[in-house]
Amino acid sequence: MASRSFVLFGLESAIAHSRIGITVTRKCGNAVVRNRVKRLVREVFRRHQDELVPPMDIVLNARLGMERARLSDLEHEFVRGFGELGRRTRK
Repeated sequence: MASRSFVLFGLESAIAHSRIGITVTRKCGNAVVRNRVKRLVREVFRRHQDELVPPMDIVLNARLGMERARLSDLEHEFVRGFGELGRRTRK
């Protein structure tokens, strides 16, 4: 599932809870900027991981420009992306 800020890949989890892996390249900025992006992603995931049914293992690849996104914008994109991943795995 692709959005303006990131690309999500997901598989149904073999364990009872969802997990996330995050990749942010140097193109997004220096270490401080990349770590901020990862903190934002982890916070949004923490808030919404229970909405993933079934539990999933997710990999998020940040796109250039994600470092300028606000938390509320990312949260909106995540919720839409989680729903899309859930629908795809149930088929």
